[in-house]
Amino acid sequence: MVGGWRGGGIVLKSPREIELMRAAGAVVYRVLAEMRKLVKPGVVTRELNCCAEEIIGRAGGTALFKGVVSPQVRYPFPAALCVSVNEEVVHGIPGDRVLREGDIVSIDCGVRLNGYCGDAAETLAVGTVSDESQRLIDVTRGALELAVGEIAPGRNWSEVAGGLQRYVEDAGLSVVRDFVGHGIGRDMHEEPKIPNFWDGRGRNEDFRLQVGMVLAVEPMVNLGTHLTRAGRDSWTVTTRDRKYSAHFEHTVAVTACGADVLTDGRC
Repeated sequence: MVGGWRGGGIVLKSPREIELMRAAGAVVYRVLAEMRKLVKPGVVTRELNCCAEEIIGRAGGTALFKGVVSPQVRYPFPAALCVSVNEEVVHGIPGDRVLREGDIVSIDCGVRLNGYCGDAAETLAVGTVSDESQRLIDVTRGALELAVGEIAPGRNWSEVAGGLQRYVEDAGLSVVRDFVGHGIGRDMHEEPKIPNFWDGRGRNEDFRLQVGMVLAVEPMVNLGTHLTRAGRDSWTVTTRDRKYSAHFEHTVAVTACGADVLTDGRC
């Protein structure tokens, strides 16, 4: 889930804290792995959320997103998952919608376990999708992989973000600017903000990667314009031109050797 920071400085995590976050990330991984099995034509999005809540509860965790409040929305987020279909970018609320052949669905999951958080997202094809939709999914996944591969202590985030943006735009797609990734630890949203683009105007928000940082890196990529707007329920964000959007995310620790992905299922 994107948006909403508590302020304050960047909190570096100890090796012990990173392992606790990996345990939370393992629960997130199990949820998303089950979603890959469940997502198919005819499935109701509420069923996906019910399954996620069961997995999280069995693991002894709590759903990070459920009950989150936003000053722009009159009611707390009501689900464990964000389920965003087609032109929905982020924060889609699972409900009565039936997934149909050719849809794409972005599923975002966050878990707190033993006081620490993990957060990841993936976009899945529903049955057979168009070549255009599959390319969108592939490029967005590739953008996340590129960013993770470029993370190393001593680099400025602007270098990573600029490369991610170029990769996406060279494919003829656009990077969402209205929503960005975030630091993560004991809280879901910590400093710093993690943009997926760099235009040089936010120099005062750039930061140098350091060992012990843990980042939720989450590119959101659109087929058309990067512009977004709020949906009718106020939580769901859609593309301005109603073209499809995809979203991938990992929780990533910065180590002396580079990036350590905490939500990829490795123990």
